[in-house]
Amino acid sequence: MTKTVTVINELGLHARPAAMIARLAMKAESGVWLIKDDEEVDATSIIDILSISGTKDSRITLRIENSSDNEILQEISKLFEDGFEE
Repeated sequence: MTKTVTVINELGLHARPAAMIARLAMKAESGVWLIKDDEEVDATSIIDILSISGTKDSRITLRIENSSDNEILQEISKLFEDGFEE
């Protein structure tokens, strides 16, 4: 299952948003992935998240391996929609 989101906060995916994503992804029963420009990274890894250079206005696809983690997908999507409360 996938969902595409847009980075709306000015500073993009820096350490604080990456940590927020990773914290939620670690609660998932299966894998959670972020995809940008054909590069797929593990959403539980802050370093992996930072490696995709998610600048403002970047389009990121969120992917979960199991539909039981749909709530996690929605929570991560909400972080993007809220600009990571920045």
